[in-house]
Parts: sequence; C-alpha cells; structure tokens
Amino acid sequence: MAKHNINIQDGYLFQNLKEGQTLEVDLVTGKSLVGRLKRFDRFAIVLESEGKESLVYKHAIATITIAA
Repeated sequence: MAKHNINIQDGYLFQNLKEGQTLEVDLVTGKSLVGRLKRFDRFAIVLESEGKESLVYKHAIATITIAA
C-alpha cells in the first residue's frame, strides 16, 4: 500500500501564496512580522513588507495567521 505524506504546512503556505493575503508571523522571540508571503521552502519563508523582503527561518516561527 502506498504511503501518503500529508504536509499541512506546505498546503497552508501554498494556498496563501496563491491568494496573496497579508500574514502576521509571530516569532518565538515574541516579535511579530506582517507582510505578504513571496516564497517558501523546507526551511524558510520570504516575507515582503513595505517593499523589503525578509528571510525567516521556520524554526524561529511560533504562529502564522491571516492579518486582520
């Protein structure tokens, strides 16, 4: 029987990448970043805010939510 790897993280990020919604990314340090997701891979995301891109490693992220 084939084993299916379900990756909730990639599905969530890919959907947001397509929709282009503004995200609020809370880091484990307590800092929050707000911006649009530009790219992501297994280890990091690129968040664009005010014309600048920030590379954020996934291990530093506590939560990701749609910004209100």
